Amino acid sequence: MVERYTRAAEALDGLLFDGMTLAVGGFGLSGIPTDLILAVREHGVTDLTVASNNMGVDGKGLGVLLENNQVKKVLASYVGENKKFAEMYLSGELEVEFTPQGTLAERMRAGGAGIPGFYTKTGVGTQVAEGKETKEFDGETYVLERGIVADLALVHAHTADEYGNLRYRLTAGNFNAQAATCGKVTVAEAEHIVAPGEIAPDQIHTPSVFVQRLIPATAEKHIEQRTTRPRPTS
Repeated sequence: MVERYTRAAEALDGLLFDGMTLAVGGFGLSGIPTDLILAVREHGVTDLTVASNNMGVDGKGLGVLLENNQVKKVLASYVGENKKFAEMYLSGELEVEFTPQGTLAERMRAGGAGIPGFYTKTGVGTQVAEGKETKEFDGETYVLERGIVADLALVHAHTADEYGNLRYRLTAGNFNAQAATCGKVTVAEAEHIVAPGEIAPDQIHTPSVFVQRLIPATAEKHIEQRTTRPRPTS
């Protein structure tokens, strides 16, 4: 069975070190492993390279690691909702490797599948391809992208069983499944932890073989953009 812990700090004990690479699930504030991110902040580990779709927002999600000056490099596809992220990038305080969203997901998946690199048309002829190897296939140009293998992956699931099998809920799954596979060690937090067999086999999104440690998710979930419309009149 997966190793069970009650607190995020305990689950991360012995796994964090300066200069490490983190792969983190989530998209904005949806499906982010908040308990684990806060534990990384409290630990104080520095010079982190973070591979994630984006860095949350100011004061929430991965944004708290930026504000605590713990991150030196980010591999992401999007910076738009985090002013601190944009400021640090524009001032040269933070190294950013922009990666098209689908390419980032595939880089994580490839790393987890033991594939060191793959060719894609996305980014050819743009700054994304600068300094990278290109190759012709059937008369088309493709750029070589490297798989991502992280020292540690942090993910958030809706449901986990006691073996460590994970199920994500709707769009909160986003990058979690890919991130979970590409960590040398993966720590998951889950909103519900159930007995073995309570997740149907065809509902398991991340098999337990990829998950080493598990905690219950306790942090409040925040909504990044609340959009409403007038209620219809009765």
